[in-house]
Amino acid sequence: MAKKTKSSPRKKTAKPKRKLRLSAWILRGLASFALAILVLVGLYRFVPPPSTPYVLSEGLRLGGIERTWVPMEQIKPVVARSVVAAEDANFCLHWGFDMAQLRAAIAQGGNRGASTLSQQTVKNLWLWQGRSWLRKALEGVMTPVVEALWPKRRIVEMYLNVAEFDTGVFGIEAAAQHHFGISAAELSARQAALLAAVLPNPKGRQAVNPSSATQKRASAIADGAATIQRDGRADCFE
Repeated sequence: MAKKTKSSPRKKTAKPKRKLRLSAWILRGLASFALAILVLVGLYRFVPPPSTPYVLSEGLRLGGIERTWVPMEQIKPVVARSVVAAEDANFCLHWGFDMAQLRAAIAQGGNRGASTLSQQTVKNLWLWQGRSWLRKALEGVMTPVVEALWPKRRIVEMYLNVAEFDTGVFGIEAAAQHHFGISAAELSARQAALLAAVLPNPKGRQAVNPSSATQKRASAIADGAATIQRDGRADCFE
């Protein structure tokens, strides 16, 4: 009768050890990713970003882009109010996600946009264009970090400096120069509303020689900018 051989203790423990090593590597990877996010977000609170993935890709595609960074102090206040009114009127009231808008978007089957200004800033700064679950997941992770580490004014300042206002035209200073031949500090309320009206579709709308739909949108934005100034929804970034 054949003798039963006892399994080696080494073989019994090899598999659990491999699982532990894999778990340790996963935890290290997650910790490194979290640290990288904190470092990037913390750094950009104080310094302008040298570029963004989308700016780089458009620069390669077009052979060059227009972009000039300007601090908030060199941007006329009505410009910030116009962009916030156009993209996220409740910006001062939420922590990065507008749950009411999100529920409305879900109720309408996802055909309605629900991204806040904070989410759009994260996307424009670090992620890529187009819809994907991975991008939305990264956006969902990074947005609360930005909200926690940056004041609201910094978020608006960053958005105004990285948003695209025409093909290859990035930031409000380049947009003001490109469309109207003046600086961001000189924009009128109407010009600010027209620039805000091209968002978030600058390739399909024009601030100069706008369509009737864009003009109508600009008028609504101008009213919205005045409204959020009166009711205090612009206080957090002014």
